[in-house]
Amino acid sequence: MIGKLLSTDLLKMRRTGIWWVVFIGPVGLAAMQALNFGLRYDYLVQDRYASDPWAGLIGETGMFVPIAIYLAMTLLMAMIANIENRQNAWKQTLALPVRRSQVFASKFLACLIQLLVACVLLAASVAIVGLVLKFEGPVPIIDLLTLGAYPMLASLPMLGLMLWMTLTLRNQAIPISLGIAASLVSVFGASMPEIVPLAWPAVVLANGEAALRYSGFGIALFAVLYLLGSIHFSRKDVA
Repeated sequence: MIGKLLSTDLLKMRRTGIWWVVFIGPVGLAAMQALNFGLRYDYLVQDRYASDPWAGLIGETGMFVPIAIYLAMTLLMAMIANIENRQNAWKQTLALPVRRSQVFASKFLACLIQLLVACVLLAASVAIVGLVLKFEGPVPIIDLLTLGAYPMLASLPMLGLMLWMTLTLRNQAIPISLGIAASLVSVFGASMPEIVPLAWPAVVLANGEAALRYSGFGIALFAVLYLLGSIHFSRKDVA
């Protein structure tokens, strides 16, 4: 049944601009670095990152990944919830012979699929930038794929919070404001204590050895928020 709900949700999203958010985010980050490296090619490629230009490109892009992920989670979940709110379709959706927890799971899976697509697009876009700039050496496919994947996993607590708030609050200004504020604060993630969840995406980018650990922390905290949100959604009258 979740499969049918998910396919229905994805079909609804085809009629909105939600996939443009998925596309513009990663491509925009790559385009920004293409401009950065293009204008400062001599300094960045031939001087600062002469020993490993691919690592330099990935590192420069990584500085903007946390804020992009937090913004994407906020916008995607707000747009997913707004589809039901705008069409006043909650009564019809919840009247189906399915559990509310399944509806909640379908919305989460729809957003997760979009985030995974964005991670793949980011890897492909950055790879294209490096190839266009004629970087030497093999393309670091694993590093490119984990550039978005690890920070996304470490950011999952934000997705859990946005999932909970956007699906249970009629006023979307509250979760959107919170998400934007969190994304702006995440810029300083590298200087935050590592116990702060907002810092985890920056931690996994700065310290590859800690990537799996803090990605695990993100998944664990997300699981708690997801469970609480699902219980609340199942009991609350959101129709």
